[in-house]
Amino acid sequence: MIRRNENDASRSKRNVAHHYDLDGRLYSLFLDSDKQYSCAYFDHPDASLEEAQLAKKRHIAAKLLVDEGHSVLDIGSGWGGLGLYLAQVAEAGSVRGVTLSEEQLDVSRKRAAAAGILNRVRFELEDYRSTAGTFDRIVSVGMFEHVGVPSYDDYFRTCRKLLKEDGVMLLHTIGRTGAPSPTNPWITKYIFPGGHLPTLSEMMPSIERAGLVVTDIEILHLHYAYTLQAWRKRFIAHREEVKRLYDESFCRMWECYLAMSESAFRWQDAVVFQVQLARRNDVVPLTRDYIAEREAILRQAEESLEMKRSA
Repeated sequence: MIRRNENDASRSKRNVAHHYDLDGRLYSLFLDSDKQYSCAYFDHPDASLEEAQLAKKRHIAAKLLVDEGHSVLDIGSGWGGLGLYLAQVAEAGSVRGVTLSEEQLDVSRKRAAAAGILNRVRFELEDYRSTAGTFDRIVSVGMFEHVGVPSYDDYFRTCRKLLKEDGVMLLHTIGRTGAPSPTNPWITKYIFPGGHLPTLSEMMPSIERAGLVVTDIEILHLHYAYTLQAWRKRFIAHREEVKRLYDESFCRMWECYLAMSESAFRWQDAVVFQVQLARRNDVVPLTRDYIAEREAILRQAEESLEMKRSA
């Protein structure tokens, strides 16, 4: 039987703090410079971790169909990298990032202030269920794994309420291609309390009951294995620094976590789902050609932004 704990607001915050409110220096030792702590997108075989994480943000922004002036809600905004990208590169009119991690919130706000875009990008310590207003676009990356099956109905109903009638949402989540099954108990105890990797069969009934339309599904296979391999190599390279932050037991635990996770994406049924959602079936282009077209435009915008920073 699958254990299905209800992740209410208070429990969700405790669960998030267990993992994401660790010493911020830890994540700087093995993540990319933008602190993207989710699956990268390797759009060419020789891509570095930095390139693949940038490509992930570009791929997501293209699927979101973000245009100048759009309002965007980022549920589970991490260290702010995606929100900043959507504002600076995709030229969203406003971005609201919500997180339950105090450590991530502090970093995000400092980054937005340093970029001089506090008038367009705001990060809040807020449970998505408390967010008010409606948005042209909603994105959620690496957060849904922490929602918990009993809260799926609530999650998707809330997203529908927050999404404008002609809005688009992109959900990026780890999942499984096999039958629903319990989360590894070791991972649940030591790494991600309250977490669960959903199958499409677990997600779809809640999406349908919420009245949302599935407009696209992409399954990223092996991308996370490559991401985790890069993280694990960096972690091992900085192992002594991690040990000074914590201890030998912590190092062994995290080496095990990274290796186990990589093996799950290489040889088991773990994948990443990118599910595009809307309230209507006519708000997304008829063919998927728009994704590559928008990625090309975003790539040019990235280059222009980099030139401005270097000038």
